[in-house]
Amino acid sequence: MPEPSPHPPSYLTIRRAGSHEIEIKKSRFLCHLARVADEDEAQAFIASVRKQFWDARHNCTAFVVGEEHRRERSSDDGEPSGTAGVPMLEVLRRRGLTDVVAVVTRYFGGIKLGAGGLVRAYGSSVSEALDTVGLLERRPVALFSVAADHTRAGRLENELRAAGHSVRDLAYGASGVRIEVGVPAAGVTDFHAWLAEATGGTSEADPTGWSHVEVPVE
Repeated sequence: MPEPSPHPPSYLTIRRAGSHEIEIKKSRFLCHLARVADEDEAQAFIASVRKQFWDARHNCTAFVVGEEHRRERSSDDGEPSGTAGVPMLEVLRRRGLTDVVAVVTRYFGGIKLGAGGLVRAYGSSVSEALDTVGLLERRPVALFSVAADHTRAGRLENELRAAGHSVRDLAYGASGVRIEVGVPAAGVTDFHAWLAEATGGTSEADPTGWSHVEVPVE
């Protein structure tokens, strides 16, 4: 029975990009969030926000990327050391998030907040923005290619869907049809058993890799 390679981990990230603003003692804190695949995308997003809000006193940043070997970076962008980027990054860590970048744009309102006030303000800005855009869990899905002849393919596709299996693609060829199926990591053994019974052992599922499904976190 062909088995897929060890599956990647589940992980949390944001549902969508978005922005959220809070005001503290007349200072405006605008948190901009985006999903990113790597550090280059994170830096590109940071550059775009800084370009758009060039007139702000500060554009402080934090990001986490990578599923297993995570990379983390933060910047205070002129605020006192440790009062902006680090508390922003700590919020992302505490929520267990990755593949996300946060930029908090501050327009100074004339009243100094002090170190403790800045830490709370930047942390709250990111935390409230995360609550606004929402979170999701990306769960690993094993991909399998199932072969069927042309006379059997339509029926097998319907049976797969009826059994709750995710049919992701159909590829028609001269010799038959390849059906790509996505199977949750915990359900691989049961899927093989189901396929053997449904096809009388005439079809095998060849592993082709991994993907993810996205499940909202309520």
